[in-house]
Amino acid sequence: MPESLIKCDNVSFSYENVIVAEGINFSVKSGDYLCIVGENGAGKSTLMKGILGLKQPCQGNIIMTGGLKQNEIGYLPQQTTAQKDFPASVHEVVISGCLNKRKIGMFYTSENKKRALESMEKLGISELSGRCYRELSGGQQQRVLLARALCATEKMLLLDEPVTGLDPAVTYEMYQIISDINKKYGITIIMISHDITSACSYASKILHINKKQLFFGDTKDYVNSDIAKRFTFYKKI
Repeated sequence: MPESLIKCDNVSFSYENVIVAEGINFSVKSGDYLCIVGENGAGKSTLMKGILGLKQPCQGNIIMTGGLKQNEIGYLPQQTTAQKDFPASVHEVVISGCLNKRKIGMFYTSENKKRALESMEKLGISELSGRCYRELSGGQQQRVLLARALCATEKMLLLDEPVTGLDPAVTYEMYQIISDINKKYGITIIMISHDITSACSYASKILHINKKQLFFGDTKDYVNSDIAKRFTFYKKI
């Protein structure tokens, strides 16, 4: 039976004493592919910051289990315009994902370098290793950042809107890559998405929030729920 990795127990968050998300209860097990869906301002990114330890809940607890540590989670945030113009090589960007494994003042180890090469191979970007990151297409940049996130983890990836700004063909490709990482390598995925239809096509579980929890459970149950019918035209699976 898959081990539990994260449990959120009646978690709430606030900014300047205003509640932005409340009463969130869910758990994530090893091998899960969880999509967190909801409208803008629903509290999705705040919840992800809570999981990463960047934002403390004002109520409830986020519990790491199964030996998972917050610095062992690979994170792919939404990319800013400044980040897209980052003047570094692909290899330099990818291996920087090993920073949480490197001792202060130490150079990258042979194990770090091996991990970076393996991550690039998994994402099919080995031939881009020497290229300048800012010269790449949007889809290539997202692959590089995903490879970087993989360098940081063997257990879990947190992805915040990883297909934003990509054209439909590249979006489909990215969803396939993320699904492959989950199924082939057994890495647990937690992904924020506005695209509920695609979320239902790939995720094994759905968490739907709109400042409070509207649904958590298996994707098949979500598709057939009243809440899903209000937000999507997705048909039964």
